[in-house]
Amino acid sequence: GAPIVFTLYILSSTDSVRLVDGSSHCAGRVEVLHRGQWGSVCDDDWDMRDAAVVCRELGCGEAVDVLGNSHFGPGSGPIWMDDVDCSGSESTLKNCRSAGWGKHNCNQTKNAGVICSGKLQYIWVRLVGGPRCSGRVEVLHENTWATVCVEDFDQQDAEVVCRELGCGPSMEVLGAAAFGRGEGQVWTEELQCRGNESQINLCPKSSTLTHDCSHDNDVGLLCADMVRLANSSRPCTGRVEILHQGQWGTVCDDDWDMRDAAVVCRELGCGEAVDVMGKAHFGPGSGPIWMNKVACSGSESTLKNCGSSRRVIKHDCSHDSDVGLVCAGKNCVF
Repeated sequence: GAPIVFTLYILSSTDSVRLVDGSSHCAGRVEVLHRGQWGSVCDDDWDMRDAAVVCRELGCGEAVDVLGNSHFGPGSGPIWMDDVDCSGSESTLKNCRSAGWGKHNCNQTKNAGVICSGKLQYIWVRLVGGPRCSGRVEVLHENTWATVCVEDFDQQDAEVVCRELGCGPSMEVLGAAAFGRGEGQVWTEELQCRGNESQINLCPKSSTLTHDCSHDNDVGLLCADMVRLANSSRPCTGRVEILHQGQWGTVCDDDWDMRDAAVVCRELGCGEAVDVMGKAHFGPGSGPIWMNKVACSGSESTLKNCGSSRRVIKHDCSHDSDVGLVCAGKNCVF
């Protein structure tokens, strides 16, 4: 007789988490579905381990950054989760510890947000010819990379580029082909970013340019990096500091090892890690202690992607335990 054919349908369960009001489905305000209603998550204790669970659950790669204070705008409806405490290995945010469904001391100005690496598959801008977070600005236009004229690029545009690339704030806009003359076309539009966009693709643009621009006027950009080595006269050596929520803070030396150091040295373009120093070898820092018990595998692209007890109010550290390191390289970022 004729063969019997079975058709197998694999149905996914209803999504229980989403990212809203960002540049893509891999960036935005965190919302969870509970009792048939979407609600937000409070940013108390929200950190990279919690974000990692969300990014993985959504198929959005690694967590790039966590953002509090309703960075992606205030939500509406219930605040479902507060004091979230994921180990980082959970398959879904709903499996993480928290204060309990609907239990919080929060309001909608403190919604948690996440940026996952998945959005980076839509590359709209890059920096070429410099160390990490610096270089000649190039934008993707009709499937080819084009340079940007310095006359068509201002500080608001720079802030958006730095943010889109996961760097710190814009430090300086440079003209006169500071990072070398580009090749190919010069972009024929002018960005008119407000400065708060998550990527330049969302910025208004004007195509009514009245000047001719050559590669001699290619614009370059210096963004602050998210990690730096401070308080040393030698490059690629010093106290480890990270930029989070607009403020530089230190890292506790608990569990800090060569794998953690290797990630920092690589992120800064400083070669291999040579040594790690604890007990504030490079002097005590100031400001927050952002990370404690850092646990990098060694393959992460940035320190912020490493697991840690990033609980500012819960660490048992002081600035007498600020960690430092020595990298093999001699030329750090600007």
